[in-house]
Amino acid sequence: MRASQKTIDREIDVIRKALEKFKDGASIEEIKDASGLALERRTLLRRLEKLVEQGIVTTSGKTRAMLYRLGEVPAQLREAEENNTNIIPLSEEGKEILKAVSRPIAARRPVGYNLDFLLSYRPNISSYLTPENKRKLAEWGETAKLDQPAGTYAKQVLQRLLIDLSWNSSRLEGNTYSLLDTQQLITKGKAADNKSAMDAQMILNHKEAIEFIVQSAEEIGLNRYTITNLHALLSNNLLNDPGASGRLRRIEVNIGTSVYTPLGVPQQIEEMFEIMLAKAREIEDPFEQVFFIMVQLPYLQPFDDVNKRVSRLAANIPLNQHNLAPLAFVDVPQDIYVKGMLGIYELNRIELFNDVFIWAYERSAQRYAVIRQSLGEPDPFRLKYRDEIRALVAEIIANTIPSNEAGNLIRERATMLPNEDQQKFIETVDTELLYMHDGNFARYYIRPSEFKKWKEVWDR
Repeated sequence: MRASQKTIDREIDVIRKALEKFKDGASIEEIKDASGLALERRTLLRRLEKLVEQGIVTTSGKTRAMLYRLGEVPAQLREAEENNTNIIPLSEEGKEILKAVSRPIAARRPVGYNLDFLLSYRPNISSYLTPENKRKLAEWGETAKLDQPAGTYAKQVLQRLLIDLSWNSSRLEGNTYSLLDTQQLITKGKAADNKSAMDAQMILNHKEAIEFIVQSAEEIGLNRYTITNLHALLSNNLLNDPGASGRLRRIEVNIGTSVYTPLGVPQQIEEMFEIMLAKAREIEDPFEQVFFIMVQLPYLQPFDDVNKRVSRLAANIPLNQHNLAPLAFVDVPQDIYVKGMLGIYELNRIELFNDVFIWAYERSAQRYAVIRQSLGEPDPFRLKYRDEIRALVAEIIANTIPSNEAGNLIRERATMLPNEDQQKFIETVDTELLYMHDGNFARYYIRPSEFKKWKEVWDR
């Protein structure tokens, strides 16, 4: 009988842990004894070959004299991994995946769409999230509107959500707009002078798509109508073929940074798209629904482009329907998000992306936790640059600096900080200014007359 993917993954994990005991390498017989697995030699070899393909294990010698050992992590990769771990705590499995997908593209084995990755998932029996994951997510996402009509909470925080989610989702696609640029574009229709028209279009498309999700909360769902129209809104004026907006893919596509090739036959894409949505609708837990659609929709690549954007906004549909805090991808590093997706594309492994998702939802829930008494531990970055942030915000307000000039000044001051902190500093000051109101400006030692004058100019 063929082993399930879950059993295979467990066996591979046991083998990896057994190899930790052999710093100088181990023969297949030693690995078999140390692992305690009752596998035939041929099966054990297949498991080891999988670890070699992933770059987790290296070999030396030939045939029966071959030794297997855990691979060394290159210094550059180790440094990147440590930096990501400092931001998002990674599980051991997540670190393995990060290592595997960080290898040069020429060293990774080309793969195609695995039908079984979707077909083997059984709603409410299979689960990507553990019970502990779900408990924590539910605790973080709870609002005072759980028993209200769908979309009640999202409508109350809509103006903030439009900016947060539009900016963060666009940023994950490489968009160069700052948070303040995004606020100006969404609230005043003012495009940034030094940014591309495509960047502006991407953000405006997000705004319309979010409004569609929130305002139609009781009429939409994880169905064909919703997902195709969501794609049409997000891809508006961004595709080479305008007719492809909202239409399932009829062409073959490649993913530039990956060795994964999605399905190319339109009939198969159509079939798997319907199966994916049917399974998603059957899932009872809203957080499992969210994660399922974020995994399976980009993996299928049902549209010509803009698939990840669709998945990020579609993920908010179950949250919105249950009046849970939205997922706005606050502070999620682009690199680790992409690597998590590569783990799904190339290895059909979700652990790294799961690490990213759990961390991202906690951060987003904190942003919207207006009814909670505490938002958790103070942000270490804000503590580190507390004086610099306070001085710059006070300078902008006291001197009545308008938003376009403020953006230039913030970027200029950021250059005085270490390279790795500059973008975070810009985002932090942007956020402070964006949410400045007459109930919180005193902490910057600003006089009421100064704040009033600045606010009039800022809102003009």
